[in-house]
Amino acid sequence: MHNKVLILDFGSQYTQLIARKIRSLNIYCEIHPFTISADKLYSFAPKAIILSGSPYSINNNETPKPDECIWQLGIPILGICYGMQLMVAHFGGKVQPSAKREYGLAYIKIIDHNELLADLGNREEVWMSHSDAISNLPECFSVLAETENSPYAAIAHNELPFYALQFHPEVVHTKNGIKILENFLYRIVNLTPDWTAGTFINKSIEKIRSQVGDKKVILGLSGGVDSTVTAALLYRAIGKQLLPIFVDTGLMRYREADRVKETFSAYPDLNIRFVDAGETFLNKLKGITDPETKRKIIGGTFIEVFDKVASEFEDVHFLAQGTLYPDVIESASLTGPSATIKSHHNVGGLPDNMLLELIEPLRELFKDEVREVGTLLGLPESIVQRHPFPGPGLAVRILGEVDAQKVNILQLADEIFISELQENGLYNKTWQAFVVLLPVRTVGVMGDERSYEQVCALRAVDSVDGMTATFSQLPFQFLQKVANRICNEVKGISRVVYDLSSKPPATIEWE
Repeated sequence: MHNKVLILDFGSQYTQLIARKIRSLNIYCEIHPFTISADKLYSFAPKAIILSGSPYSINNNETPKPDECIWQLGIPILGICYGMQLMVAHFGGKVQPSAKREYGLAYIKIIDHNELLADLGNREEVWMSHSDAISNLPECFSVLAETENSPYAAIAHNELPFYALQFHPEVVHTKNGIKILENFLYRIVNLTPDWTAGTFINKSIEKIRSQVGDKKVILGLSGGVDSTVTAALLYRAIGKQLLPIFVDTGLMRYREADRVKETFSAYPDLNIRFVDAGETFLNKLKGITDPETKRKIIGGTFIEVFDKVASEFEDVHFLAQGTLYPDVIESASLTGPSATIKSHHNVGGLPDNMLLELIEPLRELFKDEVREVGTLLGLPESIVQRHPFPGPGLAVRILGEVDAQKVNILQLADEIFISELQENGLYNKTWQAFVVLLPVRTVGVMGDERSYEQVCALRAVDSVDGMTATFSQLPFQFLQKVANRICNEVKGISRVVYDLSSKPPATIEWE
């Protein structure tokens, strides 16, 4: 079994970033709520613990605190921001509201280049985000670094392997934050980097074969990265025991079914069941304009169609899903810290009386790790690097009522935008790009005649994980070319606009 690091979540917006940075160092880690029981903690058997930040103050009555057993495990602990204050308070120090709150860029002066801060300069750029500060440091701790406003920017216990930082090493703004985490994991915890895509694939294949045996597994295949990598991994493990079902909702990307067939043409004995249910979905969406109602109708209809097809197979015992680790984290309701952000369709949408056993081979992975696994499994880059696509499909990119004509218009416009991004080397430089069809008509001129057709918006964003995003600064000449092609080649659109909104305050999708 690989080395394991436990991250205790106290509600910080950066908790997932800690995990992603640790994974990038080829060390396996998991995020668990601070409420994890002592029994589960002992069972997890971590080699080290990291205490995350938190929006809470250590001095509040309802301050989130972990089980006291963490301090008796005898393993290294790193406290970050709130985690630092928690550690100090546990050892009898005092934390009070700062005379001057620190948010944003700061510079630390390193006093002691011990193992945690080894190979760093005397002055380092870091990212602060705190309104409380240590006013009295316990005698059992020593100061490693300071700032103008924080005399205790980094500290270490004099006898135990406990370390703490007032700043956030996990964010990109802390210039050498990854080096600090590396020092903690490699030098202090003495971990060996053994978490790689290759080892994940090998261990997953063993686990899948052991779990499935000679039974059959059905999988909802969508053409997206997650379900495609899930299919490739399951096929590597169990071959034709895998029974993929592709439900064409009529709301998919341009030629999606054909592209799925092309992708899996290298798997000759993989029998994918293609179901054309577009008419069914479009009929149920007639007259519906509310986006949340659209989602519920599409989700419910998908389950009905999928269940009907799945019931035609015999000896099926498992349902496979492309659930990822962020889905697991975000769908878990924590008492105290991070509130449930969303009820993900993979994690929170299954019926209570489901007869099939669930198998989720990617549930330990972040998106970038899934892409790496897909590459090692031999999937083409065009699939592995594909942008995210909403579960309800184009229905939530058509503002207002959805019908077959609007879907066709949007598919063609979106295909032009995406193909141009790919041909100009811009596709992999954006996190997500797509076209939105607006319920707006505008006067135009087509040839010698006036027209009165629809408007579409181009949307392209840059992001790390989709939690925040800024609009992509695509070249003006490129946008002009795309707009001209759409207006000239897509009948029904006479005007194209570009969305300059960032998240927040906007979201990436329009609905």
